[in-house]
Amino acid sequence: MSSRHGNRQKYENTNPLQRALIGRFQRHVLALIRRVAPATILDVGCGEGYTLKLLRDHGVAAQLSGIDLDARALAYANEQVGDTCLLEQIDAKQLAARAQTYDLVLMLEVLEHIEHPGQMLPILAALTRGPVLLSVPREPFFRGLNLLRGRHIRAWGNDPEHINHWGRRRFFRFIEPHFDIVAAPPAFPWTLVLAHKHNREQ
Repeated sequence: MSSRHGNRQKYENTNPLQRALIGRFQRHVLALIRRVAPATILDVGCGEGYTLKLLRDHGVAAQLSGIDLDARALAYANEQVGDTCLLEQIDAKQLAARAQTYDLVLMLEVLEHIEHPGQMLPILAALTRGPVLLSVPREPFFRGLNLLRGRHIRAWGNDPEHINHWGRRRFFRFIEPHFDIVAAPPAFPWTLVLAHKHNREQ
């Protein structure tokens, strides 16, 4: 688990189309979180704290926590939300070893960066009391939009930090061994999934 270097460029970009897409994605995130109504939320790979800030600014009534391995990203997150969120530089596996659990665990725009993403799923299941909210770029559309914007041309639109690529159905199959899908709203160009861990993992 690590922070993504392009987060500030993505979330602070002034391009109207990009801001519209991110805005719609964030509205779906807020709607799904309100559907769960958790008392505690953990953002795994919280990076610079943009999602935590979104939840705080929109009045999500939960204790907010975030973890990441990138000290610089966490320092920026602390500037944004440190007064209202619990932030820690720790690996998710280490946190799970404490047997600490949360009503809802988020992992948004992180799995595509992890070398062995399948190893993260049982860790997420150990951290949550039931539900998780996950997102990844929806391929090949995400790369196609990058090409249209003239980004990563030599890599056919692929962000060099993305080492895993999922279409929507393939991502569903990826998480289904550990989670039952509850909702997957149209959050193009991302796949966004609210899921609940299997009974055997509770």
